[in-house]
Amino acid sequence: MTKNKTKPYHHGDLRTALLEAANSIIRDSGIDGLSMRRLADQVGVSRTAPYHHFKDKNALLCAIAEMGFEHQDTMVNAILGELGPNEGRELFEQWVQAYIRFAHDNPETYDLMYGKEIWKLGEPTPSLQQISKSSFRLWVDLVEKMQQQNVLPANHSALKTAQASWASLHGLTRLLIDGVYVERRDLEEIAETLVDLLTLDRKTSPPR
Repeated sequence: MTKNKTKPYHHGDLRTALLEAANSIIRDSGIDGLSMRRLADQVGVSRTAPYHHFKDKNALLCAIAEMGFEHQDTMVNAILGELGPNEGRELFEQWVQAYIRFAHDNPETYDLMYGKEIWKLGEPTPSLQQISKSSFRLWVDLVEKMQQQNVLPANHSALKTAQASWASLHGLTRLLIDGVYVERRDLEEIAETLVDLLTLDRKTSPPR
């Protein structure tokens, strides 16, 4: 039987190759279909090679989740870097759309980032715990900027507003991933609706 290998890796790049192959296996067969042995076979290395980079399957799954948080952090930092005095709402809408699109296109990674496989049934690594917390702090920073621009309501703290708005965004995302909402062409319109519900009208005066 011909083995389905990922692209050949260069010396020093085995960790990346393993993560890419693990992602591929999860997409095709789910988390239960992933094993360290199958991963080694798919990449074309010895059965012990993956253990030089990941202690066990749990550590491997945590590393995949970390990559997801890194991707989200990149998106938030890009928005914060572009934020001008009158661009808040447009950039906030871009973020909501990008968040939903990422989760829709990478449901397995999103499940690992926020699901019970790691956080309840597994054991989050210290590095995953750290990046998940720092990623949420970035979200709080973005929310605070949106409050300062009168895009999001400021009658509650940035932390509480971030928690509530993220809960709404996560809930919508879960409905998409779980197949309750199935039409991808509706994604942008749903995102626009969510932004309208969360944000203040342009004519609304900031709370005193």
